[in-house]
Amino acid sequence: MIRNALFVSPLLIALAFLTGQSSDTAVPKGYVALFDGSSLDGWETPDPSYWSVEDGAITAKITEEHPCSVNQYLVYEKEPFDDFELRLKFRMNGSPTPALPHINGGFQFRSKVIEGHDVAGYQVDNNLDTDWLVRLYDEHGRHTLAWRGEDATYNKDGEREVMPLKKEPAQFKLEEWHEYHLVCEGPRITLKVNGKLVAAVTDNDPKEQDLSGILALQLHSGPPMTVQFKDIWLKKR
Repeated sequence: MIRNALFVSPLLIALAFLTGQSSDTAVPKGYVALFDGSSLDGWETPDPSYWSVEDGAITAKITEEHPCSVNQYLVYEKEPFDDFELRLKFRMNGSPTPALPHINGGFQFRSKVIEGHDVAGYQVDNNLDTDWLVRLYDEHGRHTLAWRGEDATYNKDGEREVMPLKKEPAQFKLEEWHEYHLVCEGPRITLKVNGKLVAAVTDNDPKEQDLSGILALQLHSGPPMTVQFKDIWLKKR
C-alpha cells in the first residue's frame, strides 16, 4: 500500500517535463509555456533582487527591508508578439499604509522598454483597494482605455466611444488565483477573467495603437506587497 501511494505514473512525469508545469496544469493544445514553473529562464530584469520563483509561481515582493520606489518589470526576452492569445494566473496582496495606500499590479503586452528599464504600452491593470478591480490601460500613454465593464472604441482621430458590456462582469478577489485570458487580434483587444468578459478595446487610432511588442510582468512601486504569476501560456494567432 505504501509503495502504491508513492508510485507516480511515467506518463504524468513525461507530461510534467514536456509542459514545464505541474502534472495537473498541462499546457492547452496550441499554446506554448512561457514560464517553465521552476526558473526565470527566458525572462530578464535589471534588478533580480525583487524576483524569484516560489510555489511554482513567478513571485515579486516589496518588503519594509527591501522597498521599491520605481516600477520593476520582468520582460519576456525571446521575442515580441503581435496577434496572440495569452492565458495566465495572477494574484496579489499587500499591506497599504497612509503614505502608500495603493496596491497595484498587472502585466504589459504589445509594449516597449524605454529609458530606465521602464515599460510603455498596453497593460492589464489591477488595484486592490478600488471597486474597478481590473482595467485595460495604456502605460505612459492615454491611461485608462476601458474600465471593467466597458467596451471602448478609439477612432482614427483618437476619439473614444464607450458601450457597456452586455453582461456585468462577476466580482472576484485579487488576493485569490484567477485566470486572465487576453486576446489581441489587429486593433481588437479583449480580456476575460475566469472565462467572463471584463473589458474590451478596439484601438483604431494610428498615432497611439500598438500592434506588436513585448510581454512584461509588473511589480508596481508602493507599500509592502507580493504579486505572483503562473501557468503563463501563449498561442499565436
